[in-house]
Amino acid sequence: MDVSMIFKIGAVGILVAVLNQVLIRSGREEQAMMVALAGIVVVLMMVINMISDLFESVRTMFELY
Repeated sequence: MDVSMIFKIGAVGILVAVLNQVLIRSGREEQAMMVALAGIVVVLMMVINMISDLFESVRTMFELY
């Protein structure tokens, strides 16, 4: 597993948490929710990309073309 990916996901989580709190405290709950959803989508895209790479490696390893 690529350790840098863990740091990237953590960074996205921290950024989303900070933005979420700032927006909530300024009375912008709807924008805070959108930021949280965007963060989830970004992390899911990163994970889906890693899973795709894993499947490609398995396919190559077992010569499944």
